[in-house]
Amino acid sequence: MLDSILIEGDKAMFMPNFGAAVVVVQPGDLKGSGPATINGKKICVDGDEKKVSVPGCTYMTPQYCIPGVGTLEIAALAGNQKATKTNTGGKPVLLKGGNFTAKFSVQTPAQQPPPGPGSPIPDSTPQYTGNGMFITTNVLIKGS
Repeated sequence: MLDSILIEGDKAMFMPNFGAAVVVVQPGDLKGSGPATINGKKICVDGDEKKVSVPGCTYMTPQYCIPGVGTLEIAALAGNQKATKTNTGGKPVLLKGGNFTAKFSVQTPAQQPPPGPGSPIPDSTPQYTGNGMFITTNVLIKGS
């Protein structure tokens, strides 16, 4: 099935729910590395999704209500986000597709207020899993 080809400057939009964690998400920018272009912008190819990184996002969980900070990244593409037929420079192009798997890596753990006097208790979970989708400005050129 044909779907929009992703290009330089398109956005990776992350959903705020990452399991028990709720993240204050920000979009990530795609950087294309394919030799072909659409409207003067490089096409995104397999592997370009690994370069998306959005640091400095805050998060909390029901148990850890003092916010922490981490980085959003794309963990894995959905099956319909990598072209099987359309490629450029010998690599499959990336397609808008469905939802990708996202990961949130904790840099500064959220904390739980202490039950009495003492220090807050830090979240011990180093990473959370969620989802996201691509938003593209390319509505004309499609691939499969």
